[in-house]
This record gives sequence, structure tokens and C-alpha cells, in this order.
Amino acid sequence: MDDDQGMTAVGRPAPGLRRRTAVLLHRRPWLRLSLLLSAPLVWLVTGYLGALAAIFLTAFWTTDTFTGEVLHQFTLANFQSLWDEPVYRTIALRSVGVAVAVTAIDMLIGLPMAFFMAKVARPGHRPYLVVAVLAPLWAAYLVKAYAWRVMLAEGGLIDEVLTPFGVSGPGYGLTATVLVLSYLWLPYMILPVYAGLERLPDSLLDASGDLGARPLRTFRSVVLPMVFPSLVAGSIFTFSLSLGDYITVKIVGGRSQLLGNVVYDNVGAANNLPFAAAFATVPVVVMLAYLAAARRTGALREL
Repeated sequence: MDDDQGMTAVGRPAPGLRRRTAVLLHRRPWLRLSLLLSAPLVWLVTGYLGALAAIFLTAFWTTDTFTGEVLHQFTLANFQSLWDEPVYRTIALRSVGVAVAVTAIDMLIGLPMAFFMAKVARPGHRPYLVVAVLAPLWAAYLVKAYAWRVMLAEGGLIDEVLTPFGVSGPGYGLTATVLVLSYLWLPYMILPVYAGLERLPDSLLDASGDLGARPLRTFRSVVLPMVFPSLVAGSIFTFSLSLGDYITVKIVGGRSQLLGNVVYDNVGAANNLPFAAAFATVPVVVMLAYLAAARRTGALREL
């Protein structure tokens, strides 16, 4: 029997483009995955990696002293200045120290809070506790930073609380910067640790207690090793966000200078984009080293 136009041998309509495409994607999962990831990968390469490449390239240029024009001439003068000038090494080390201090404080506060949320609080209360942890993130960054500026001011709330004890508030400076950054990034520490503790079976804690281990020994020998990758995962957020922050330092840091401030000032007031790009490579290198170390702990799987 002769086939009509557009009909198959069994009398069904010939498959259209849409059906043929669906069959092709069904038979080739790798092609389906490639199409699914193509848009995010293009954005990652052009928007993020492309920006990093532009920063790295600009760091090897120079600026005309008189006109302020960026000269596309290869030079290592910017990196030489970073190495030769002690003030820039001091700022870099100070920035790393602030990031480490913020991370340590958030660990000390976040771990007990996450443990209470995951293992002590009633299951029905846990979603509300998670919402309470997330609630500060709903407020704007600047609102929270300026609220702390008001509290840290001379005669502010913190002074009012500490004055009866004969102690004055920290005022503005590095201490205030660490305090405010610890508050701002604390949820980013709590949530990964809480997720890691939720996966910890209660039977392990019960078994440790049945074997005669005291709570402190159970925490040290059972809980801490199991949750350590989650702690490192949280530290990636707190460390990286603190290392590159410049707004909080501008608001409550007083005369303190950190990496972000130097980059910001050279982009704006000093109009020295190549030097700003060179200094911006410092936190990038530090974070690459930190991520390489964190990868060995398995923390990246917790993100």
C-alpha cells in the first residue's frame, strides 16, 4: 500500500522536529546535560572568570602620573610596590587576621547554636529556629552596619550597658570591625553546621553514652570529627566575606585599613586602577590557597 505524504508506513504522522529532538535528547543524556549547563557555564566563564582575568591583566598595566590615564604597557611595578612597601604587607596581614578572628568567633558561637537546633530542640521547633537564624539576612547590609555604628558610638547602647561595670565600649576600630563582621556572617556558619549535625545519627550519641563516655568526651570524639567538614565549609563563607569586605571598615573601622579599603580608594580617589587590580589579586590568591586546603577536608561537598 502506497504511503501518503507525511505518513509513516504504519499510517502514523511522520515525527516532527520537536519529537525528533526529544528522542535525540532521551538517547544522549550527555547532550541533555550539556544543554542544561551551557547557560550557567557561559555566565560563569564570561561574568566571573572573565572578570578575574581582566583584573589580573590590568594589574600588569600602569597609570600615567600626570594625566591619570591607564597605559597598556606591561610592567611588574605594581607587584613590586606591594612587595617593597611594608604598609601594604601590614594591611594584607591585618586583613587575614581579621578574617581569621571573625571565623573563629563564628565557630565558637555557631557550633553550640547549631547543635542545640539540630539535637536538643524539639523537631517541631527546628524550622522556626532556622527562620530565626535567617531573619537577620532579610535586613539590608547597610541597615545592620549603621545600627552597629549607633550602638558602638560614644554614649551609645554598648557604652550604657558596660559603664556600670567600669568598662567602656570598644568604639570604632579593628575590634568593632571584627565584632560587626562576626554578627553579619554568623548565619553563614550556623547553617552548614546545622545541616551537618542533622545528618549525624542520634544512635551514635546514644552509643557513646552507653559506653560510658561523658558529654564532653562524646562531643570531642564523636560530634566534632563528624561535623568538622561542615565547620570548614562555613568558614569558607565567613573567611572570604570578611577578607574582601570594605563597607563595614568604612562605617565602624575608624582609621583602620584593610584590603578592600585600599582597593576601593585606588579605584576611586587615587584613580589608580592597575594598582588596585594588583592589590585585588592578594585576596584571590589567599582564597585559592584556602580552598585548596579546605578541599582536602571534604568541606566542599558540604556547600
